[in-house]
Amino acid sequence: MKTFYQVPHREPSTVRGRHAHSGRWSCRITRVGLILLTLLLVPCGCSKSDNRESGSSSSPVASSQPESEPHTDHDDHDHVELIRLTEQAIAQNGIAIEKATLQSLRPTFVAPARVAFNAEAVAHVGSTLSGRVVELAVRLGDKVKTGDVLCVIESPQLGQAQSEYLQKIILADAAKATVDLAQNGLSRATRLYEQNRGIALDEVQKREVEFKVAQAQVLSAEATAVAAENTLHVYGMTQEAVDTLRESSEVDARIAIAAPIDGEIVEREVTLGELVSPQREKLMVIANVETLWVLADVTGEHLPGLSLGARAWINAGTLDAHEHEGHVSYVAPLIDPHTRTVSVRVAVECEDRSLKPGMFVQVRIETSDRSATSAGEVVAVSESAIQMVNGHHVVFVPAADAPNAFIARRVTVGESVGGMVPVVAGLHEDESYVANGSFILKADLGKSAAEHHH
Repeated sequence: MKTFYQVPHREPSTVRGRHAHSGRWSCRITRVGLILLTLLLVPCGCSKSDNRESGSSSSPVASSQPESEPHTDHDDHDHVELIRLTEQAIAQNGIAIEKATLQSLRPTFVAPARVAFNAEAVAHVGSTLSGRVVELAVRLGDKVKTGDVLCVIESPQLGQAQSEYLQKIILADAAKATVDLAQNGLSRATRLYEQNRGIALDEVQKREVEFKVAQAQVLSAEATAVAAENTLHVYGMTQEAVDTLRESSEVDARIAIAAPIDGEIVEREVTLGELVSPQREKLMVIANVETLWVLADVTGEHLPGLSLGARAWINAGTLDAHEHEGHVSYVAPLIDPHTRTVSVRVAVECEDRSLKPGMFVQVRIETSDRSATSAGEVVAVSESAIQMVNGHHVVFVPAADAPNAFIARRVTVGESVGGMVPVVAGLHEDESYVANGSFILKADLGKSAAEHHH
């Protein structure tokens, strides 16, 4: 009798063992991967924590929250990026700090305009007699004072007038001597007639007539001498020069042309040795170039709010980086029938000489129309103080506890009025801010942000 043993089927178990073995390796691989990933992420976490501790920020723009206020780890945007400059850099870049003030801003309008000389401070210098220029004392662009010699003219016409003046003086003196003789004769005849009738009455009357005729001749000679002297004054001789001529009796045919006003030689249309005459309109032009007129053409819609003394700002575009402030000094009473505009004159001081007569500019004039004015006073800063950083308006303010350091403060602003920008939020009255040179701080802030990013 044979005994049979049943051999178990191993294939299924072998397969299951392989699957189980494979599953255990998969779990091990997964755990190892998680450990490696954790190890890789640990430095980044530390860096993030270190950044918060060291004060770096992903955004350089500060909120209006004061720097001394504590920051939390949940808001990285509250950090303030300090911009440090040396005192020399601050001076070289013209960084100026001012206090924010409350202002009542008025609306403005813009009009085209042109720059011109101040007509009340311009002098055309000419010659009152014919002659030749023998000396030129000034050049184009020279500054002169009233009474300074501009040129010297030699004129035969002046020499002749001086000779005639001397002759008239001699005749006047001779006429005075005739008066003295006639007066003495009249006095003797009068005494003889009154004492013993030693002379006829007709003779007395005759001598009286002679005396009166001599007096009339003296008056005529003196008047002729005065007329000759006035001619010399018309030709440009001063009283001192006339007195010298009378004392010395020496004819000097040269005359000095003097500056009638203070200013600058803006035109010179004469050369040395050139013949001149009174018919020439001008030899030179003197003008005050520091006080100019800006003549604007204003349409009728802006006239109701326009008034004398209103402030105005002149912008010459790319030729001049900043605006010049002036005031309205004249408004024409009539409308130009061709342009339908009114000529408005703005007086402006321009000591830096950046505005030139003949320039075409734009002028913004303040209006008294209060309908478009915001109620009450608001904190306002100059336009040059506002910068755009990361799409936000900011102003730069001095850091509280760091000398020569600044921070960017985010602000909410309104529409610019007359070169000033109202600050709705982010800056308070009497708070210091950078009024000029803020673009330098913006550039340094951009460099700092770029270095931090890399």
